[in-house]
Amino acid sequence: MQKKSFLASGNLPTLLSAFLYFDVSFMVWVIFGPMTPFIAEQIHLSATQKGLLTAIPLLGGSFFRPILGVLADRIGGRRAGITGLVLTLVPLALGWRYATTLWQFYLIGFLLGVAGASFAVALPLAGRWYPAEHQGLAMGIAGAGNSGTLLITFFGPRLAQHYGWHAVFGIALLPIALVLGAFYLLAKDSPSKSAPKPWGSYAGLMTQGDTWRLCFLYSLTFGGFVGMASFLSVFFHDQYHLTKVQAGDCTTLVVLSGSFLRPVGGWLADKFGGYRLLLTLFGSIAVCLGILGLLPPIAVVLPLLFLSMGMLGMGNGAIFQMAPQRFPASMELMTGIVGAAGGLGGFFLPSALGAMKDFSGSYGVGLFCFALLLALSFLLLLEFGVLWSATWAPDALDRTMIFAYRRKPISAVAETKLAYEADVLGE
Repeated sequence: MQKKSFLASGNLPTLLSAFLYFDVSFMVWVIFGPMTPFIAEQIHLSATQKGLLTAIPLLGGSFFRPILGVLADRIGGRRAGITGLVLTLVPLALGWRYATTLWQFYLIGFLLGVAGASFAVALPLAGRWYPAEHQGLAMGIAGAGNSGTLLITFFGPRLAQHYGWHAVFGIALLPIALVLGAFYLLAKDSPSKSAPKPWGSYAGLMTQGDTWRLCFLYSLTFGGFVGMASFLSVFFHDQYHLTKVQAGDCTTLVVLSGSFLRPVGGWLADKFGGYRLLLTLFGSIAVCLGILGLLPPIAVVLPLLFLSMGMLGMGNGAIFQMAPQRFPASMELMTGIVGAAGGLGGFFLPSALGAMKDFSGSYGVGLFCFALLLALSFLLLLEFGVLWSATWAPDALDRTMIFAYRRKPISAVAETKLAYEADVLGE
């Protein structure tokens, strides 16, 4: 059978609406990042409190993503996306009119997690329209909606400086409302979407070791990207004494690479295999972060962070090229589960950076620890590859390039396991 081109094989309006949904949702999800220097000046926050404030929305995203993923599986991605956009209006309205104390900021931040949960809807909504050979690129384009970070880090500090940070929450209501209308008109559920699964299949998915392995890897790539994107405005402002607007501009610059290289990561994963790409990225990011831990001059920090964020973005695309190959019929739920792990990783990173700054007096300690974690994860990924080469289905191995040059025959135990998953998980 002749393979169709990317443009001929899917649904472009749905892909566009999924991108826009994720883009404005991501903008709202990380709104506390560039706003924290303004809020901290008003209510006098410590480095730990700053880190926690930027991290709480990421924790909320981890909580709401599986819920929205289940909702998408049950009622369809289009209706789940409309629900998510409507609910996103609530914390923005609260931040605009009512936020004055720290506990209120924490509550609003947690509710902003609904915006972060858009990941569990946008990616499978787009990915379902495309065949396996194009899913890395399709989900990479939808996932490039993390470029919403650029909008808030660039425009947010300028608007806050002129109108006050409360007004930024109110202004953010407008793009959410516009995208809600566009999503309602353009988004369609794929006819290839599988029927809703019985509740027992969800528990069955959680018992799979590969679910947890993919979650761990994504907690490093996406968690690293969103955690750094949320905290960098604070980092630049505190460590290098930049103005709030300059800190936002520097954050915008380095986040740019991660946002727009995510679909490149998906495309490279389709072409060369997500597993091989991920190995290369993990080693390279660890080196860059190790140098950043020395806290060099800003002229060195910016290009290193640009490279690091770009590689983290490509890593996100690589993992979401791998996940549908392993669990092709559980895409909605797997996107929610793996995405939740990414948000959880993002929660821990800025929290740890802030706490280590208060404990040691330096942000470099936290950056060194993150670099070490990625270096250790590179070794773990090699071990995962040995396991996967003996247990994944041949087609999945071919597309992800997991040790393709020395692939082992699938064992009898692995065949039994795959047959069990096909029965229990509907694959």
